[in-house]
Parts: sequence; structure tokens; C-alpha cells
Amino acid sequence: MSTILRTPPLSGGRPPRWDSRRRAPSGPAPVAAPVEKVNLARASTDLPAPGIVRPVGMLHGQPVHLVRLTGTGPWCRHSTGDALFFVTRGTLRVELRERTVDLEEGELLIVPRGVEHRPVAEAEALVLMSAPPLDGEAAGQSPAP
Repeated sequence: MSTILRTPPLSGGRPPRWDSRRRAPSGPAPVAAPVEKVNLARASTDLPAPGIVRPVGMLHGQPVHLVRLTGTGPWCRHSTGDALFFVTRGTLRVELRERTVDLEEGELLIVPRGVEHRPVAEAEALVLMSAPPLDGEAAGQSPAP
């Protein structure tokens, strides 16, 4: 009969091998963003007119905006990340080249990177959205829907 050999647990000695291979981050330590909740009802009152974008945070390096949309937006494509549309009030139609997706209040759509799309709001819609910069868009500008 064979005996099972078990490695004794580490007790303050040498760190596990996988840990010792990690490299320390170079440069200054990243500054942690404050953890704050967002009241969408209150944030929406700060939007005086359709098309005005109100940043509410960052997610995976992409800005998250609250925006009042009306009419038809431009066709756009994002090559560096996905676009998210979450309808908090009203309805929104997101047109893709091959089909159309209708969103009602409380529904969301994630458009994969590289897929051309445009938002269409027949009546005013309040939308929480996140998207990377458009292809060819300069850094620091607000992304279009």
C-alpha cells in the first residue's frame, strides 16, 4: 500500500512559488477612486436638455454616462470595447446593420466591440450608457452613443 505525501502548510517561511514570480508594479501606486453611490433620479434632474451627457462614473476604464436621448444618433463603432445601453425611462431602439433591438424601461443591451450601431429614440429616453471612445476619436472627448 502506498502512502500519500502531503506538503506541510507554509508557516511564515518562503512565499509560494507563484507569488515570488510576480513582478512589483512599476511607477507610482494608482490612486483609488472614491466609492460613491449614484442616485439616477437626482442625476437625471441635472440634465437640462436632450443630448447633454452627465458622467456618473468609470467602469473598466470606460466612462459611464447618463444621457437624455431624442431622435436618431449617428452610426458608430467601437474597436476597443463594448457599448452598453440601459434604459431607465422611456424606450430606445438600437439599430444594428443586420437587425434592430427595441429596449423598454429596465432593459439593457450590450453591443460587442466592432459592431456598428446607432441609437434611435422616438420620444425622450433616459439612458445609462458606457462606451469606449469611437474609432478615431481623440482621448478626453465625450463618446457619442
